[in-house]
Amino acid sequence: MIEPAAAMLEVEDLRVRFHTRQGVIDAVRGIGFALGREKLGIVGESGSGKSMTGRAILRLVPPPGEVAAATLRFDGRDLMTLSEREMRRIRGKRISMVLQDPKFSLNPVMTIGDQIVEAYRLHTGAGKGAARRRALEMLEAVRIHDPERVYAAYPHQLSGGMGQRAMIAMMLAPEPDLLIADEPTSALDVTIQMQVLAIIDELVTSRGMGLIFISHDLNLVASFCDRVLIMYAGRIVETCRAAELHQARHPYTRGLLASLPRIDRPVAELPVLKRDPAWAV
Repeated sequence: MIEPAAAMLEVEDLRVRFHTRQGVIDAVRGIGFALGREKLGIVGESGSGKSMTGRAILRLVPPPGEVAAATLRFDGRDLMTLSEREMRRIRGKRISMVLQDPKFSLNPVMTIGDQIVEAYRLHTGAGKGAARRRALEMLEAVRIHDPERVYAAYPHQLSGGMGQRAMIAMMLAPEPDLLIADEPTSALDVTIQMQVLAIIDELVTSRGMGLIFISHDLNLVASFCDRVLIMYAGRIVETCRAAELHQARHPYTRGLLASLPRIDRPVAELPVLKRDPAWAV
């Protein structure tokens, strides 16, 4: 397994399960990895456990979900033993999470500026004036050309790309050490997608942060991240360097890669991924 030289986040035997009327559903099954100040991609098809892994790190899995881990340590602190009050000091300030769709993440009855200011003051204790200046500074940092207008706007007045930039500004304002980005560009068109990725890359690199980038787009992760974890049925089936993703050996990863359309090699029919029950064991 490829591991970073200095780990900020250590995960060992992480499990997430849900007790339902139909029985117990294991969403994440005993995964482990370490993360330094790098860009780590987690890829896999829908239902593979990618998003649940990100939420479990922040202990944001609601009942009837249960999170267990042999090790879930961030910056030397065992996250599994912290109280909810202590976790609130870490969420946002030390570890931030950008969710998939800003329409469901932003408060529809508060302006963008008020939301960024509220989050920033909660984590830093800054005054209103300092928080407003920080909010405008962050809106400018995510390449919003008219930060004053967006500051005073409501979420429904922004496009998807603009809303996602506002979310990134809010999450990065307290300067966290780790950013978890859960499909942050899936609802955006290709042009805006690349702009948002460039913003995340620039901010993460300039601040020396760690990044967990959750996606189903293998080509995107291969070009954007340093390392990649491939998940299937709640387990990590392969770990590789992002630059070597297209030389991956596991049949599941090979099947995902083969199902991607390519302009330089057009085919009449894309192959269908054939799953082996042994992959889930």
